[in-house]
Amino acid sequence: MINREWHLLSRPVGWPKPEDFALVETETRAPAEGQVLVRNKYLSVDPYMRGRMSARKSYTAPFELGKVMQGGAVGEIVESNAEGFAVGDHVLHFGGWREYATIDAKGAVKVAPDLAPLSTYLGVLGMTGLTAYAGLLRTASFKEGDSVFVSGAAGAVGSQVGQIAKLKGASRVIGSAGSDEKVKLLVEEYGFDAAFNYKNGPVGQQLREAAPDGVDVYFDNVGGEHLEAAIGSLNERGRIAICGMISVYNNTEPAPGPQNLSRLIQTRGRIEGFLVGDHYDLQPQFVQEVGGWVASGELKYRETVVEGIENNLEAFLGQLRGENTGKMIVKL
Repeated sequence: MINREWHLLSRPVGWPKPEDFALVETETRAPAEGQVLVRNKYLSVDPYMRGRMSARKSYTAPFELGKVMQGGAVGEIVESNAEGFAVGDHVLHFGGWREYATIDAKGAVKVAPDLAPLSTYLGVLGMTGLTAYAGLLRTASFKEGDSVFVSGAAGAVGSQVGQIAKLKGASRVIGSAGSDEKVKLLVEEYGFDAAFNYKNGPVGQQLREAAPDGVDVYFDNVGGEHLEAAIGSLNERGRIAICGMISVYNNTEPAPGPQNLSRLIQTRGRIEGFLVGDHYDLQPQFVQEVGGWVASGELKYRETVVEGIENNLEAFLGQLRGENTGKMIVKL
């Protein structure tokens, strides 16, 4: 069978350009012992992938030039050479950016399409959902009564952070987003107490108006001006969980850090970065608790779905530009 897959041709400088990539036709490879061949149905694009396009040392290896890129995917097994995996099973795996993937079965996890839509295993019940859950509850040490500020709050992770905080008894949840439409979504559908469009004025001023009593927890997806504003509004013993800094991913020069870090001395505040891969021990608890909220309708989610492998790159660039509401998904 002919397979189409995305290759990285050159390492982007600044914003990625179409000529840095190529959609290549290859032949599918029959699975060796212990492997399965999967026809992908949904692919994930995520901001962290921008970092893997660079050669600089990071927490995970960069994409290799001239080879297929990787990412989360959900698909159906069409050929199996692995015990415990049958043709027709649906699996979550890391062989994305392609139509077909021959993968080691030990790297695949069975999922149930009758319990939840397949796409949710890439978002609300997948890695992005666990990121929100672990970052808020473990890294930020959220406790009932905390006031919580979330940047990038209409995205896949941010929207879940705010809702989990409300369900866990937050006193106030504030979100920032990049459009008035997203601000309305945060308040009217996701139940945030307040939200603002960061493009409408200085973030620090808008945050002080939305959270006059300060914030106890800041969940950072954006960095830059948002991080500085959060430090300025942080209450005593406040906690900041650094999940991502999408505002600086495409910078060609180092971005200046917050100018008010010394305020952490006064507030005894704490900043901690985290990676979801360090918290997979929470997976069973996460699936049980969040799965229940999704099933009951207490936790709502949105997906922005782009059709076709040929549009995988544009979907990736679109979520860097903030064009998605909720999880950005590519449907094959």
